[in-house]
Amino acid sequence: MTENRLKNFLLEALGCFISALGMYSFAVAAQVPITGIAGIGAILYHLFGLPIGISNILLNVPIVLFCYKLLGRDFFLRSVRCMVMFAIFSDFVLPMLPVYTGDRMLAAICGGVISGIGDALIYMQNSSTGGMDFITMAIKFKHPHMPFGNLTFGAALAVILANGLVFRDVDTIIYGLILNFLTSYIINRMMFGFNACMLAMIVTEDGPAICDAIVRKVDRGSTILKAYGGYRQDPRDVVMCACSSKQLYEIEREVKKIDPNSFTVMLQANEVQGEGFRRLVLGNTDKPENG
Repeated sequence: MTENRLKNFLLEALGCFISALGMYSFAVAAQVPITGIAGIGAILYHLFGLPIGISNILLNVPIVLFCYKLLGRDFFLRSVRCMVMFAIFSDFVLPMLPVYTGDRMLAAICGGVISGIGDALIYMQNSSTGGMDFITMAIKFKHPHMPFGNLTFGAALAVILANGLVFRDVDTIIYGLILNFLTSYIINRMMFGFNACMLAMIVTEDGPAICDAIVRKVDRGSTILKAYGGYRQDPRDVVMCACSSKQLYEIEREVKKIDPNSFTVMLQANEVQGEGFRRLVLGNTDKPENG
């Protein structure tokens, strides 16, 4: 096992443990509904005492077979590995540890945040714990523009309502919505928020000097767009640069030294992919064969 594969495996194992912790030790213990196949497993656990992890694996079989071709062999094998680890943690490890028995609202909040962290760690390794993850991953693979956390939350509503019917408790539905909203929010922030940045659009008369200063000060690349003023029609350079908030402050200060008459627009970019920024990979990463 190479160093990179070992790192991915350890992050998967950590993600599975954290996800199982949020689900078993907080949500299930406080009878707060969780979603997806694990949520159905939680219903079976409360009704019949069936182990959640084993139910999760058995219910996953038809979904895995349905999504296998789209998501690919490697993703399938990684997900099976995560499903097994999730089952071990939720059925054998966590039952030996204390569970949270306090306020249900706190259980929903803690369970949502903890599960979101664990799920995001798993997804960021291009893996999943199966079930609805396979379906949402397949949708995300086909429609990359759709926020992953939003897909997760949308897929959760039916299971939340089913939990509410099982427990015959409106509060249960409300707590479930809170938990799964927090889970989805944390997933989005961890998967895409850490890759968010600022985008500087600098209108100047000396684009090359600005680009040199950006490289020298913050070691970021930039792009010069040729433009002209709308009133006088005189030529202008628009320097575009993606950077962090801290770097943007340094860039702005340097730009004013070079061209005091420059005009800078600062934009919040939700996600940046490319050189110098982490690229999120989901699903099948196999390259198509030539010919």
